[in-house]
Amino acid sequence: MRRRKQEWTPPEALTNETRCGLCEREVQHTSRHHLVPREEGGRYGPTVELCQPCHSTIHLLLSNRELARYYNSVERLRQAEELQKYLHWVRRNRVERISNRRARR
Repeated sequence: MRRRKQEWTPPEALTNETRCGLCEREVQHTSRHHLVPREEGGRYGPTVELCQPCHSTIHLLLSNRELARYYNSVERLRQAEELQKYLHWVRRNRVERISNRRARR
């Protein structure tokens, strides 16, 4: 009986990390963000995988209406003036979770 030769897998492929669609950091967990919020008609629209800090901060700083009208792509989100200070900060840190509360409007 012949043994099957095992294929070699590079060590970086063995990690459970994934990349955030906004800050582009390697993180352990992501969640699905609707580029057009479901409440604004984006239930079946395009989505992007975001780390928890990015996802929370987007919803803290931008309303669903703003997301639907102005920031309905990853490129536009990356250029949002409201997110620039946050993106500069998060890209320099290894934070996996952030606790912030949604602003009351």
